[in-house]
Amino acid sequence: MKALKAALAAAALSAAAVPASAQDSSVRAISPHLSAEQAAAFSKQVERDLASKGARVAMVFRAGRMRDQLPEGIAYTHGAFWVYRDIKTANGGSIKGYAVYNLYAGNGSDWSKTESRLVQDFPLDFTRGSTVDDMAVIIPSPEMQRRILAVIDSPTYQKVHNPAYSLVANPWARKYQNCNNFMLNVIGAAIWQTDDPQRITTNLKAHYKPTVVKTNAVVRLFGPIADQRLRTDDQDATVRTATYESMAAFMRENNMLQDAYVFNFQR
Repeated sequence: MKALKAALAAAALSAAAVPASAQDSSVRAISPHLSAEQAAAFSKQVERDLASKGARVAMVFRAGRMRDQLPEGIAYTHGAFWVYRDIKTANGGSIKGYAVYNLYAGNGSDWSKTESRLVQDFPLDFTRGSTVDDMAVIIPSPEMQRRILAVIDSPTYQKVHNPAYSLVANPWARKYQNCNNFMLNVIGAAIWQTDDPQRITTNLKAHYKPTVVKTNAVVRLFGPIADQRLRTDDQDATVRTATYESMAAFMRENNMLQDAYVFNFQR
């Protein structure tokens, strides 16, 4: 772990500046890859696809970095719950649509980079952070959708949130959390019907296999933006984190999955 910290420190000193959207779990992340009109079209395509599959709750993932900058086995950097429900309009009415439930880290101006908050926004906000023409989708089984929605609409949703943020939070520890780690905790609350964060962490360590990221891949991914958000004292010699890939595998292996797939933007 000392070697990892030293390598990251060197990378931070030598790297050129990168766009703020490079770590797209930060609030207000906007990538130049898609225009506002393209992002709106992309988000509507995803919404229609989810609706056609009868998904009340889905987990959607975007890539905030180009693929050649991501570690092997990791294709997406930010995930959130998309929930089909009544949405209040500005004039006091309501419409049916997907609301997006995120964990966002601060960007240093809205709030601290080492603190996360739970923010509800909409598919367009989510899609504007994508640097590529695809997003990944997990549709839980109908029973898991019901349970996840019950957690989101209960005090448990806030209770399993840990505002201490790290880019590579270890899902086998409780010290830090990132967006995917938070979603995994919501899933854990739904599976084990508990609001006890420590029990969820203990059960995840017993049943969930995180994605292992090689040290040199961590440096490549986060070196250019290495700052106080990259906290690794919850890791040992192996860097573990939650990803679309490992969460989809976990849900598939435990019969909690309706579908998992990649959705491509039709330009």
